[in-house]
Amino acid sequence: MLRPAPPLLIALALTLSGAALAQGTDRADTRQLREAVQRGELASLDSIIEDALRRKPGRLVDVEFDLDDDEYEIEILDADGRVWELEYRASTGEFMDLEQD
Repeated sequence: MLRPAPPLLIALALTLSGAALAQGTDRADTRQLREAVQRGELASLDSIIEDALRRKPGRLVDVEFDLDDDEYEIEILDADGRVWELEYRASTGEFMDLEQD
């Protein structure tokens, strides 16, 4: 059975998620995303990850931001070895979909 990630691991994942957010973007774009979160235009990634792990306990595998679709995509590995993708509306933090990857 997978244990919930300790706070230090979650903090590391959030730090590294900046790289995932930057995938396909440059530094200026990443900075703009962070500023959008600070202005309240995008939901905070930490609250999205917290909700995703509450809905589907396991280990955080990947975090992506899809600008075109206004979505955060969170992948979680569960205790049975299955990977789940959870989708959230980035602008509001609204949970949208759960599917097995």
